[in-house]
Amino acid sequence: MFRRDFLKSSLAVGLGGMLAGQGMSSGYADRRTTLMAGRPKGRREKLEAAVVVVGGGVTGVCAALAAARSGVTTILIQDRPVLGGNSSSEIRMHILGADYSGVPHWRETGIIEELRLENQVRNPQHSPSMWDLILWERVNYQPNLTLLLNTVMTACSKESDLIRSIDCCQFRTERFFSVQGKVFIDCTGDGTLGFLAGNPYRVGREAKAEFGESLAPEKPEPHTMGNSLLFQARDMGTPMPFTAPEWVHKYPTDQDIGRNHKSFEYGYWWIEWGGMLDTIADDDRIREELLKILFGVWDHIKNHGDHGADNWALEWFGFLPGRRESRRLQGKYTLREQDITSGRIFPDEVAYGGWPIDDHRSQGFDYKKNDFYYQHRISKLYSVPLSSLYSTQVKNLFMGGRAISASHVAFSSTRVMATCALIGQGAGTAAAYCAEKDIPPEQLSKSDTEALKQVILKQDGYLLGTSNADPAELARKAKISSGSAKPGFEAAKVASGVARPVGDESNHWRSVSLAPEDAWLELDFSRNTSLSEIHLTFDTNLSRQMTLSQQKSVQEKMIQGPHPETVRDYRVEVFQDNTWKLAAVEKGNYQRKKVHLFSGLHCSKVRILVDATNGAPEARISEVRCYNCQKIK
Repeated sequence: MFRRDFLKSSLAVGLGGMLAGQGMSSGYADRRTTLMAGRPKGRREKLEAAVVVVGGGVTGVCAALAAARSGVTTILIQDRPVLGGNSSSEIRMHILGADYSGVPHWRETGIIEELRLENQVRNPQHSPSMWDLILWERVNYQPNLTLLLNTVMTACSKESDLIRSIDCCQFRTERFFSVQGKVFIDCTGDGTLGFLAGNPYRVGREAKAEFGESLAPEKPEPHTMGNSLLFQARDMGTPMPFTAPEWVHKYPTDQDIGRNHKSFEYGYWWIEWGGMLDTIADDDRIREELLKILFGVWDHIKNHGDHGADNWALEWFGFLPGRRESRRLQGKYTLREQDITSGRIFPDEVAYGGWPIDDHRSQGFDYKKNDFYYQHRISKLYSVPLSSLYSTQVKNLFMGGRAISASHVAFSSTRVMATCALIGQGAGTAAAYCAEKDIPPEQLSKSDTEALKQVILKQDGYLLGTSNADPAELARKAKISSGSAKPGFEAAKVASGVARPVGDESNHWRSVSLAPEDAWLELDFSRNTSLSEIHLTFDTNLSRQMTLSQQKSVQEKMIQGPHPETVRDYRVEVFQDNTWKLAAVEKGNYQRKKVHLFSGLHCSKVRILVDATNGAPEARISEVRCYNCQKIK
């Protein structure tokens, strides 16, 4: 199943030919020749960073932010005008993950939690464009991070087994770049960087015997899951006739569609096609067929039978197919079905998943039987190992998102965006660590891996088999008390090492009330201590679904705005010179994680006084961390 030559000729023509003017009109080619006449031939602007991330979907955004926040220079390259990939306004798929399993407390935290919480408050209108803006804002104004939008990677330069640089073209500005880096992360979704670098990859379904997977086919299959186009429809309050274009497919009966199409405000993921083709090289053909299916389905809803759609009209439909599957790059370890179903915890875990094994027939819409997809639900969270996120043949290459090293069966669970976001954060953190230490991922020692995992936890990630053991963290050594505590939610829980409920263990402090005498938490270090950082993690109810969606049934499951359990207003006081002094004030908080930075702060005690929440009648704090002049992570 290793494939180096699959799509090679088409990609070479697509990238090289486009730059050479192949497939363009002669007028356009002449115009570009004129525009470039005054520039030195082959001139490229040189950019350099410790970590270079290619691909600005949710995975790439989280990878780039994690790397930059780890203190290293980072460049994020995105070939579209907006970030977010399949979640962006161009495609509009809601972000799914372990949180949609229905199991309490499984929602993903870390950077994806931060982004979704921001959207929950600032985007009550459920605008896809506002989501684009939030992602752009977070990336564009992040220190250490340079963003290149509308920028296509066209070539990769290697020296021995290392990527030295990639060539990129920003068509709208007519600029060309040579981007150099110490470590590269392929978040393209299609494994394009790995492909250009000559890394082996897989396409299609492995046979049952290759990894001993019970859900795999008896014989290998070269085909993949297909692409989809979504649409949005709106009740206009008045009859809205629809005349289908001549080129659409006709579906006069419900049996011709073969799918449940009762709810139609958000379109259908099952308008899916192209898995029998090459989902990269045949993208234009796939889009054309998807448009024929989409408008044919809408024609059926409007003009064939009573669907209650007389007043409904198409408000938006996608023109960029959402791609489920293409290449999977080969890494040190290939994640497989047994790892998913057993809830395996790897010693080098950097992320987790919990979405079902969710596979679709390659024929997509053309497959008319009831089993056009299947979901194998899992009962435990599983970990994703670092060894599935880096190459052994290209020594400075990480991969994230859909392109990680996994069998097709395992990929059917890891491919969803919330899981990919966690993978991106893990890959970005690891890439920054390797760049800073100047070591390739394959040479990370056990102590390096443990240190890396602690950074992920510090950035509000969650790991199944790892708790806070950061030797520089001081809260776990302090005596912790509170004004009050409900049974099972004692003050010491904020230093349990786990910042979320797990099973029956609450892992957070909860006061009896918000009365001033009840709603405070104190850490006593027993001696004068120098502090540079205080980290506070609050309860955002990780059992509640939270995502941007245009689907009414999904919106109804969520609370729009801040989560009521989250602390809104609080003060941080420190005990200095035998008196309490105000060190920080926060009002209007709705985020789960807040970090307060100080310079030259000396105290023997820290106290957090909760003045208000976003609705809950008691204070809740999941974790407190304190650091003494540690480099900010």
